[in-house]
Amino acid sequence: MVIGDSDIAGALSAYLQRYPDEAGLLSEPVRLLAHGAGFASRRNFAMHVTVGALLVRGGVEVLLVDHLAYGILLQPGGHLEPTDATLIGAAVRELVEETGVDPSRLLPASQIPVYVEYGTVPARPAKDEPEHHHLDFGYAFTTVQAEVGRLQASEVRGAAWYPLATAERLVGRRIARAVTACSG
Repeated sequence: MVIGDSDIAGALSAYLQRYPDEAGLLSEPVRLLAHGAGFASRRNFAMHVTVGALLVRGGVEVLLVDHLAYGILLQPGGHLEPTDATLIGAAVRELVEETGVDPSRLLPASQIPVYVEYGTVPARPAKDEPEHHHLDFGYAFTTVQAEVGRLQASEVRGAAWYPLATAERLVGRRIARAVTACSG
């Protein structure tokens, strides 16, 4: 089963029920989902969906990757694949691909995303992509013993565990949301 627009709309609706104060920030994706189609495809340049994974270890640190394309530290994540069946499953796939963590060491903190962000992505002529928009769904996971394994060298330069305060300074408020989801 492939992720459909109704799955995306359902995840966004569940998120907005939990965080209604963000409705204004996400009004454009809501409008696009009501009038468009094919948002799981990275070739939809009106908007397409990406996923992120915030992995909290022992309640004290978060796994971040040094993202090759953007040149900054971020949570693992990326585009949906045609074989992805769920958004949270896509987030796990991206986390495992990029960092080599053992998926059996992961526990989802919630089936509802801890962040949803809508933003403009610069054109990437090398990938034949004009400027476009991402709707990024971020999921929180917890672990006690996961370790970084083999990195996906085509996507990341490195991966490391960061103390919560450092990760929040680098990545933003989504870290606090992930920690809250993992402890709740």
